[in-house]
Amino acid sequence: MTAPATLVPRSEHPAPQAVSPAGRRLRRRRSLTNHLLVAPALLLSALIVVVPGALTAYAAFTDWNGSGFPKPFVGLRNFTAILDDPVFATALGNNIKWLVLFLTLPAVIGLLTAWLLLRRRRTRTFYQVVYLMPYVLAPVVNALVWLNIIYNPDGGLISALDAMGLHLTSPLSSLNGALYAAAAVDMWHYWGFLTVVYFGAMRQTPVDQVEAAIVDGAGSWQVFRHVYLPSIRPTLLLMGVMTVIFSFLAFDYVYLLTQGGPAHSSEVMGTYAYAFAFSAFEFGKASAVGLIMSFFGLIASCVYTWMSRRQLES
Repeated sequence: MTAPATLVPRSEHPAPQAVSPAGRRLRRRRSLTNHLLVAPALLLSALIVVVPGALTAYAAFTDWNGSGFPKPFVGLRNFTAILDDPVFATALGNNIKWLVLFLTLPAVIGLLTAWLLLRRRRTRTFYQVVYLMPYVLAPVVNALVWLNIIYNPDGGLISALDAMGLHLTSPLSSLNGALYAAAAVDMWHYWGFLTVVYFGAMRQTPVDQVEAAIVDGAGSWQVFRHVYLPSIRPTLLLMGVMTVIFSFLAFDYVYLLTQGGPAHSSEVMGTYAYAFAFSAFEFGKASAVGLIMSFFGLIASCVYTWMSRRQLES
């Protein structure tokens, strides 16, 4: 009687087959072609982003005045002068206030408006166009609209309310209100964009999840909280990080409406750096402020990457 044959378990993954020399040459040729196709974009990105970024970083450690680059290395003197300047503390504090405002009011308004748009079947496209109009208009146009219609003390809404006996003055001339007046214009321009982004993300929510929640007796608020919000969490995270970055890059509406005044009360780091560069011609200090602004954006990007990896792993 012969002994039973021993069963050898088969490997789950087949052994890799040997690649012929012709196959290796084909792979190398394809890899070289791919690198050549990507090279123009990488070269353009290096010329436009990497090289100017490196020169700006170097200028932050010099006393460059805008001509005859490069200048002698001065170490951390620019950063020390900036940190000792009380205007920088005001600008940084205003950027933080700007960040808190934009992470709350426009985000909440955009999220709730996007939720309401889900119930509008026929007119949702019209509403999206209306909401996006301030975002697609140039900041100069938006600023002029608010200056002439809202904040104008001689013929705008402020003037009309003053004629009614409320005795209001333009908030742009107020030490405590100038920053919030500029932020209001920017939030008016920004919340419609968030609405359209959040609405597009909500429309990607699986219909079966929404229907299952309704069948289980969930109300509108419960569906929004327990179905739509978890579904658009990646979008919420991305737009939150982008809002952080944009908040520390704020410049256009502050400059157009207040130029950082009155008495630096609405100064942000963008206008602070602009004053160094194009008023005092101290490009070294302006570059140092720019590096500090980029540092906050880098932190936000690292936090976004870390949270995204946690979501993928969970």
